[in-house]
Amino acid sequence: MALSSTIFKANVQISDMDRNYYAEHLLTLARHPSETDERMMVRLLAFVLHADDRLSFTKGLCADEEPDLWQMSLTNEIALWIDVGLPDERRLRKACGRARQVYLYSYGGRAADLWWQRNVDKLKRLDNLSVFELPEAACKELTGLVQRSMQLQCTIQDGEVWLTNGVATCSLVPLQRKMQN
Repeated sequence: MALSSTIFKANVQISDMDRNYYAEHLLTLARHPSETDERMMVRLLAFVLHADDRLSFTKGLCADEEPDLWQMSLTNEIALWIDVGLPDERRLRKACGRARQVYLYSYGGRAADLWWQRNVDKLKRLDNLSVFELPEAACKELTGLVQRSMQLQCTIQDGEVWLTNGVATCSLVPLQRKMQN
């Protein structure tokens, strides 16, 4: 018998001063049995950084042809493709052919550094790809915010992200590895 996903609820109040975006989002995150709390929170962080009413979580780990998050245009084209982790370069190349904008949020400390070194030359050619690396210590702090039902406040200013549940706070600045041309 297959294990089922664990459902998490997050009420996130976002104050993104860099984009002048202020909203509250009620999110449902399904954590796949093979997914860690850290990866789930990186997905949540990616949502916060690109928050929009049309941005949504996908089947993620359950579907190879879908990103972790996407935003569809009004003409049902993929406007925004967001992946987290250390995907194969071919997956990112394919995503860049399907979506107007592709973002990758890598994490994992030394493993992320090695992944970047192996792929940097190939990824530089993808004009609509942006790659950010999340600090290992901050990702560990994100897992301290995990609860089945989360009340989170997020402030983004000058590229720095503060995420708090009222008891614990995580602060991070994503390292920009590559920006779209």
